Parts: sequence; structure tokens; C-alpha cells
Amino acid sequence: MAAQLSKDAGIAYRYGPDSASCGATDTGPALFKRNDAQLIVPGTAVNNFFYQIGTPSGTPGNFSTNQANMVYVADDPATRVGVTDFQVSGYMYNTFAQLPQLSWTGAHLDSATVTDYKKAGTVSGNPIAVTRCVMAGFCAQSVVVYQNGVIATSGTNTSINKATATLPANKVPTAVAMTNDSEYALVTVWDTTALKGQVAVVALAGMCDGCTVGNPGAWYNWWWEWKGVYPGLPNMGNIGFMKILGYVDLPGMTAPTEIAVTTGMHPWKTIQTGGEFIGLSNSPLSANWQKFASGGANYGRYAKGAVAVVISKSEQKVAFVDLKPLFNFVNGVYFSSRNGETTSVGAGDGQWPYTFANSPSQTPTVVKTVSLPNRPTAVKAAISGSAVQAWVATQDGTLRIYSLGGYAPGESVASPAPSAIAELGSVTGIGRNPTSLATSRNEPSSGSVDAINQQVIVSSRGDRKISWVRFSGNGGSIVRSFQHNLLVDPVGVEDSDNFANQNNVLSVADYNGKAVRNYRYGPVVFSDGGYCANTSACPVQATGTTPVEYGGAMSVPGKPFQVSTTNTP
Repeated sequence: MAAQLSKDAGIAYRYGPDSASCGATDTGPALFKRNDAQLIVPGTAVNNFFYQIGTPSGTPGNFSTNQANMVYVADDPATRVGVTDFQVSGYMYNTFAQLPQLSWTGAHLDSATVTDYKKAGTVSGNPIAVTRCVMAGFCAQSVVVYQNGVIATSGTNTSINKATATLPANKVPTAVAMTNDSEYALVTVWDTTALKGQVAVVALAGMCDGCTVGNPGAWYNWWWEWKGVYPGLPNMGNIGFMKILGYVDLPGMTAPTEIAVTTGMHPWKTIQTGGEFIGLSNSPLSANWQKFASGGANYGRYAKGAVAVVISKSEQKVAFVDLKPLFNFVNGVYFSSRNGETTSVGAGDGQWPYTFANSPSQTPTVVKTVSLPNRPTAVKAAISGSAVQAWVATQDGTLRIYSLGGYAPGESVASPAPSAIAELGSVTGIGRNPTSLATSRNEPSSGSVDAINQQVIVSSRGDRKISWVRFSGNGGSIVRSFQHNLLVDPVGVEDSDNFANQNNVLSVADYNGKAVRNYRYGPVVFSDGGYCANTSACPVQATGTTPVEYGGAMSVPGKPFQVSTTNTP
């Protein structure tokens, strides 16, 4: 199975029964869809942008777009890389696009970044998983893991940095997650020699767009990013360097299938007075590290720990991994008199950042492993808050709620006990075989809901249904759901950012439908006024009691299974 994870057989194992196999017969209604119109702006490059709402004006307005990377099982892997860049939604010239489409900037169906990797022989296509962090402006790139063990960036039109790392041949990746501020990527692997499950820890460093480690003289101000290479520190997500630090064994778990991670710190904590990211004004770090030491002005602007939640589908287990030893060690070198050690960045064990073989005290530890009564199919964790939770979906349609105690301490320092990790309660009725949990980034119905921490979006493959689950205390409830007659096989779901212009659009990877489909579940509001000046100007056109409208589809030469979205600079 390890050799098939990027193919139909591997998808069948990882994502389980579809609606036909579950005996589901309800296909849902035909949802309302708006007409598509082409925006052409004379004298500009804008001529390949299809909008559904608005009336074109002569000024671009408060431009914003949500961009995405999507991974799919290619019909022809010899000619397709299996990774696509596309635009989820966009606003300009008093028009709004909710149709998934290639970017008007000239994007192609095959990711430009991944195409370059394939030409260089780095990857052969065949992606297994994709991830990125989830806050607008901070998560410029995705990280994709491939069947051949390569871990690599995938950019957008404004974030083109390239960085790769390669797992040993006997360590096959199965899933990937990224910490809140792109400090680390965590990759679950099957060790096919030792027959054990592990988590590979990969340090990431963000850099100005197009900048490289070997050319510091060309570094410039890119959204206040660091002017230096600082793997393991919060950054803006345009990854220019990565390094595998080592592996964490998962005792009793041979075949991990999904992973989630959270530091418990809201990325906006890295913003200084004046609205700037902490990087630029504190570069070089060698002259400014004291500001980040205890008592310094920036002590509360970086994470002090994290917890990863790993599930194994076939073994029906969930494991909780404490990353505090890693954060303690790396922060302790950066923000102390040892800071000089961080200037020798490289691939060697004794080069920065140090590997676990060089400095074993930083190795994360497994706090607890729990057996489940049903197969776990998806996992997600809250971003921040005083009582951070994780959620594990099981194939029977149950969503289990776990407290993470102080293992996601955010910007504070905590010394939790394993007993702090406990199952609090559950939510039932989310649909058979829920294969994907997405961070809910928006909630149009109530301004009091902390959506990223109190809500999650679920795709039920078995019932062809998308649902929003809201948590309160030790329980939760379904607050919105829909089905659609064109949605054949919802395997993955992803919400989009509302940064700059409110849009409330989510994307669904329709595996056997061979398309990504968009749905809008709340009003569109243009921040600069105009056609959608307020929440009542451009509401959702519901179909009966279904509170969403269909944004449209983008066909794919294969079967999509994961989408990773962000608002990009």
C-alpha cells in the first residue's frame, strides 16, 4: 500500500467508502448558480477573469484574491504533475468572482513551481498530500509531499520561492501539516523497513519572494519578512529553505494516515505596533535577539510550544505529540548568547538548525496514544485560544472533541500533564465517512463566533454532504449543511479567507466528479463600497432551505482530493 498512496488504490484506502458504497441515495438539489461574464480591462493584462457579481468600473478598487493549490490523481501522470494552482475567489474593478478558475495573471493547469521540479527530476508528480497554515497573508505557499519522498513548496503567482527536502527511500509520506506561523512542517511516514510509524519534523524558513540562501545581498523588504534565514521562527510563509531535523517514533502506531498541529498562538501576535510583521525591523537577529528573550518587547510574539495530533485509520488510534522540547531548544538558541550558532545554516547535522542526531534533547515526545471504537478518518485542531481543542472524525459519522490542555501554550509557557489531554465529548450525525475537516475561517451568521477556534467544516464522502459544526463547552452542533446534485464525491473541503473583501466561499475537491467546486454561504461585501457595499447588497441566493449557492466548477484532468487555500500578498 505504501507504493500506492498517490494512486486510486491508495485513495480508496485513505478515504474509505464513497456514497454508493455506503448506500446513500440522496443526491441533493440543483443549487442556484449565477452567470459567468468575462472582465476585460483595456490597457491592462486583465482579460481572463470571469466574474459573477458586480458591474465593471474603471478603477481596480481594493483588489484581493484567494489562491489555492490542489492535488489530484492525474489521469496521465506522465504529462501532468498532479498539482494545480487556481484562483478560488477574487475582487477587482467592482466585480467579484466566485468561480474556481486559473488566475488571470497567466497561471497554467500544472503548478509552475512543481513543473520546474519535474523538469529538474526532483519529483515525478504523484502527490500524496498538501498543507499550509491558515491565516490571511501569512501562508503564502503550500508544502506538498510526493510518492518519491520529496517534500517541496508549491507557490502562487506572487510567491515563487523553491525549497525541497527528501525522505530516505524507506520512509513513505502519508500526510503533512504545518504549524501556525510556518515554523515547521510535520510529515507522517511509514517506515517500510522497520515497519513503524513516525513523524518527520521539517524546519522551514520564509524569505523575500525570489530570494535565495546564497545571495543575501539581494534580499529586500517583502511584506516585512526577515532579512535572514531563520528556520523554525515564525515567518510569512514564502518558504526558501527547509531541512529534515529528524523523526519521532509513534509507539504502537505502524500506519499513521493523517496529522494536524497547532501552537495555540494566533499569527497576528507576530504583528508589531504599526501593523508590521516582526521580521524586518528585527533583522539581523544577531543584533536584536535580546528583544525576544524573557522580559523583552517581543517575548510574547512567538510560539513556546505545539502539539501534533496523529491518527491511524487501520489501527484505530490517535496519538498526541508534544513539540515543546523542539520549540524550547530552537528558541533557546535564537534568543540567547548562543545566537551566533544560527548563522551557519546548512544540511549537515552540526549546521543550523541542528538535527535530532546532533541535539537529541529537542526531539518531540509522544504524550498519549488512545484507541478508538471506530476508524478515524480526519483530524483538525483549533488555532488559538485559552482552551485549545482538537477534533477527530470517525467513519461512523462521529466527531470526537479532545482538550489539548497546555500542550498548545501559544505565546505563554506551560507545564501540562498528560491527563490534560482528554476526550470531552462528541458530535454525531455529521454524515457517513467524513473524510476532511477544514478550519472555518468565517461565520456570516454571527459576529460573536470565533470561527477558527469554535467551528469546523466537514465533508461527508458517504452522504455527499458538507456541514459546519460549532463547538460549545464539551459538545457541539451542526449549524449549516448542504448537498448538491452535481457534487459527486466530496473528499476534501477548504474554506477561504475573508481578508480585504468579505466573500464566504469554500472549495470542495470532488474526487470522482473530477473537479473542484465552489460554494458561497454568506454575503459578499466590497470593503471600498460599490456594487456590494454592505451585507444586504449581495446576499446568498438560497435554494429552498439550502443556505448556499453554487459558484461553479473547474474541471481537472484527474481526481482531486485535497485543496489548500489562502489570501496571498
